[in-house]
Amino acid sequence: MTKDELATRYHGYIACLNAQDWQNLGDFVHDDVHYNGKRIGLSGYRTMLEGDFRAIPDLRFTIDFLMADPRRIASRLLFDCTPVGELFGLPVNGSKVAFTENVFYEFQDGRIRNVWSIIDKAAIADQLYA
Repeated sequence: MTKDELATRYHGYIACLNAQDWQNLGDFVHDDVHYNGKRIGLSGYRTMLEGDFRAIPDLRFTIDFLMADPRRIASRLLFDCTPVGELFGLPVNGSKVAFTENVFYEFQDGRIRNVWSIIDKAAIADQLYA
């Protein structure tokens, strides 16, 4: 895949997440996907995402910036949402919060095989305890 093809593929993945189109998630995510170094497989990845949408009903993935280099994507994602309970161990409980995620992906055979994610939990805490 070229850089442009990889970026287009990633935009399709983000659209799949935002549509909660779980039936087509396997078109973008490898059956043997690893998340932060742990093998969770496609079903575990889907379960994780479904849980995210239950905890954050208005969850929407917005790409702030994207860098593509064949086989790898680096992206900064923006979130502005209202979690219903705890979020990452913090008692958000219906408060509106904004935060970012820096995430790196490695593709194999056109699908995401590895994901490394760093979420700015401190930004959430600052909004709750300010």
